Amino acid sequence: MPTAPNARVDTFPKLLIRNAESLRSRPAIRHKDLGIWQTWTWDQVLEEVRAFSVGLSLLGLKRGDKIAIIGSNRPRLYWAMCAAQALGAVPVPIYSDSVADEMAYVLEHAEIAIAVVEDQEQVDKITSISERLSGLQQVLYDEIRGLRDYDHARLKSIDQVQALGREALAKDPQAEAQWNASVAQGKGSDLAIILYTSGTTGRPKGVMLTFDNVIVSAENGNLFDHLTADEEVIAYLPLAWVGDHVFSYAQSYTAGFCVSCPEAPETVIEDRREIGTTYAFAPPRIYENLLTLTMVRMEDASRFKRRMFNFFIEHSRKWGEKILNKEPVPLGARLIYGLGEILVYGPLKNRYGLSRIRVAYTAGEAIGPEIFRFYRSLGINLKQLYGQTEAAVYITAQPDGQIYADTVGTPNIDVDVKIADNGEVLFKSPGVFAGYYKDAEKTAETLTRDGYVRTGDAGFFDPKTGHLKIIDRSKDVGKLTDGTLFAPKYLENKLKFFPNIKEAVAFGDGRDVACAMLNIDLVAVGSWAERNNVVYGSYQELAAHPKVYEMVAEHVAEVNRSLAEEGVMAGAQIRRFLILPKELDADDGELTRTMKVRRGLIADRYGALATALYDGSHEAAISTVVTFEDGRKGALNARVAIRDMDLVPFKPPVLEAA
Repeated sequence: MPTAPNARVDTFPKLLIRNAESLRSRPAIRHKDLGIWQTWTWDQVLEEVRAFSVGLSLLGLKRGDKIAIIGSNRPRLYWAMCAAQALGAVPVPIYSDSVADEMAYVLEHAEIAIAVVEDQEQVDKITSISERLSGLQQVLYDEIRGLRDYDHARLKSIDQVQALGREALAKDPQAEAQWNASVAQGKGSDLAIILYTSGTTGRPKGVMLTFDNVIVSAENGNLFDHLTADEEVIAYLPLAWVGDHVFSYAQSYTAGFCVSCPEAPETVIEDRREIGTTYAFAPPRIYENLLTLTMVRMEDASRFKRRMFNFFIEHSRKWGEKILNKEPVPLGARLIYGLGEILVYGPLKNRYGLSRIRVAYTAGEAIGPEIFRFYRSLGINLKQLYGQTEAAVYITAQPDGQIYADTVGTPNIDVDVKIADNGEVLFKSPGVFAGYYKDAEKTAETLTRDGYVRTGDAGFFDPKTGHLKIIDRSKDVGKLTDGTLFAPKYLENKLKFFPNIKEAVAFGDGRDVACAMLNIDLVAVGSWAERNNVVYGSYQELAAHPKVYEMVAEHVAEVNRSLAEEGVMAGAQIRRFLILPKELDADDGELTRTMKVRRGLIADRYGALATALYDGSHEAAISTVVTFEDGRKGALNARVAIRDMDLVPFKPPVLEAA
């Protein structure tokens, strides 16, 4: 089905056919398997997808059916999306680390007809809930290991399905024409995908995005950052997250660049290094973890290496961003920076797999300003964007040359953003979703009469820069009893700036003071414990150790000192804190699958600790359920210490004389 020269290419199967014609032998996707990169060109991907699609049609998949995609980033799972879309079916990616019960809700709610999964683990989950899935007809798997002796009545490998398709294409001269006709029938206004939200405040909602939503947003993103077919991208984000769908699928199909799938989640950094990524996205947690590991390793380095590292990092903090922004810099500073590039910055970027990076983004949560500036000072063009599933990602982004650590940029191409009277951010764009699947009431609550989407986030436009600033979720912004503004996420992000603090949950709305529950970072604090002769046998023991409390108290004190200089937030300093005896975990429902804190659930589950923070107790008992990786549940019992902190008097900024 040749693409007409001036025809608008408005679906992904049509884009695939276009790319197979125009980019033909250029690499489209790679996968590292057993240490070797396997590569498929655009014309090879078309052949694979067409065979898969025809095979799916022979299994009974038809227009309007829903097909689940479950697993890590693998070529055939991406092909499954396009193969289903070619038939008019709708892919529904599901988080691969979801426990069976979470998976059951989405599979049942979306009325899944066929599930395409990665391996035995996902097959086992579906098998354990099969009695709840009356509409499920077939389960297709990519990896056969461990599945040979299973009942294959409703179980097939993707290889078998593609073989069915190839056989039909070889035998029936009309099969390819019929497939092309099915692709041609698709329209930009058709439903392209359903992406379920992470469910921060309740059950996940199915966000319906049309081809127009996703393709126009992807094209505008490409235009904004000048992305071309020459980019190199590594796909490692969850398939069920809108970020991966746009960055690893939609933008690849629209721009024509190659996407590489890593061998395993643990090899992402090494694989990224081999590929030489030019365009990347990572949530703040990834950048924070990389920096934490760097600092931990430097503590174990020789004195000479530590001094050299600290000298050049200090120099980069002063001059690195100016050099990146091509601002005037003294020759001596530029020469020292060049030496630092050879000795420190270059090796660091190589270790991170970011040596060739041209554009890097972070979003999802606020990133600590110092962490953000650290990467930019190395010469990495790290920027921030603000997006949502309901927007097909893009709402705002930072243009090159206008990068600020505390903003999320200006409205993206064709996006209109305004601030409601109550401070909530509203937007309108080509990416505005078609609605929540089977939930007209929630859709009506989210969309205004004039077509704007209520984001649920509070923010404002900075008058100095014209960039959007996000404060917190609208519903979470409150006040202390004395009227002081209380923005929990703002406090939490300040606390998480320290590598030793992995997670934070702040309380204070309607209270006299602000308090916090903290999680330590086991890697960072474990390394610190080794250097300071702190003996421990478990996370629980380490979290309760008095010396750990002393160290964390110093971090909280520093946060309080910074808040004391901010006027409006000076009264929201942390008065008391505790360290939780277990890490907050998505399997226990305490975090979403995108690692966002479920603050309300934590307040309920750890209610005894929340009460103790405010009743003057110096310790409290807690008993909670923990979920192990195999799904078994256990109980954790602990007594948790509570530490008081001094509040710092507000220090008005000193104004310079005119």
